[in-house]
Amino acid sequence: MSGKRYTDEFKIEAVKQVTEHGRSVVEVAQRLGITSHSLYAWKKAFAKPEVMRRAEQDQSAEMRRLKAELKRVTEERDILKKGRRVLCQGVKAKYAFIRDHISAFRLVAMCRVLGVHRSGFYAWHRAPQSQRSRENSRLIGLIKHHWIASGGVYGHRKLTSDMRETGEACSRHRVLRLMQSEGLRAQIGYGSKPRYRGGPIGQSANVLARDFSPDAPNKAWATDITYIRTYEGWMYLAAVMDLYSRQIVGWAMRPTMTSDLALQALPAAVWRRKPGPGLLVHSDQGSQYTSDDWHSFLKAHGMVASMSRRGNCHDNAVAESFFSLLKKERFKRRIYPSRDAASSDVFDYIEMFYNPVRRHGFTADLSPVEFERRYAKTGS
Repeated sequence: MSGKRYTDEFKIEAVKQVTEHGRSVVEVAQRLGITSHSLYAWKKAFAKPEVMRRAEQDQSAEMRRLKAELKRVTEERDILKKGRRVLCQGVKAKYAFIRDHISAFRLVAMCRVLGVHRSGFYAWHRAPQSQRSRENSRLIGLIKHHWIASGGVYGHRKLTSDMRETGEACSRHRVLRLMQSEGLRAQIGYGSKPRYRGGPIGQSANVLARDFSPDAPNKAWATDITYIRTYEGWMYLAAVMDLYSRQIVGWAMRPTMTSDLALQALPAAVWRRKPGPGLLVHSDQGSQYTSDDWHSFLKAHGMVASMSRRGNCHDNAVAESFFSLLKKERFKRRIYPSRDAASSDVFDYIEMFYNPVRRHGFTADLSPVEFERRYAKTGS
């Protein structure tokens, strides 16, 4: 196995085990699988060796790269949400969208998503407005006035009649086109009753097929989300488990259960383990795992998505089993006073007990860390 990389949060929590929880440096170092020298160095950051400084610089650079990639994917998602109606329209409609949203998104990102060139946008933006464009702008104002006066229920035919009564000579096709460009629609009746028509958008096949026993580390990971009660409100925990040793290789906690929560846990696991291409990542069909951001991240890192079947918790039984242990051994009949207290206790359980110490029946009563250490020595 390659050398581990630790975040600043990990180092701070490790130091807290010595300074706040009263554990000895030797005990904490043994449980975390690090040297006592490293732990002392974390306490005295100003005396860090050159080798460690370079390693931390590499870690910081990698984290910045992952954050930048996540920011790019999120920005592209937001652009697509706002600009989906102009994707199939002409270049001028896309240029108009870019002009209207230049303060919200970067120009280069919008041009990339919409498939246009910046030079073309600049040329269009500098060009004087044509007589036709000025007339369209005037008609759009009139159309909006009549549409609002109708309570937002009139379609293009009735709006055309209203405008002709005021002396405007325009066709209903032009009114329809201008309404579409502004996103104005007629009030229509109820649609048909929604029915289940297959899985959600972004659903993947169950590639794992309950094969919870890979023959080596970093072949198959499982991930899921659970919740923790605190007096400040709910706290949500996303965990990523290596199915070979049952080790928690990445986790994150947030006060909201959004796709960002899952996308904090998985990059943490990738940063820590450095898996090769072809890694299988199994999850349920939650919205956090069917999002475009999730699949973009998997694709960018050569990972294969796998999802449990709808309503079948047994397909992700290993992750569910870990959460059951966590709740039984730490959370049962307990409400944390704050979210920080919950995060600190989860760190203590995962990093100080479960990974380095807790014996697991699947790994022949060895801890996950010790099981992988023996694999690294024997290769089997």
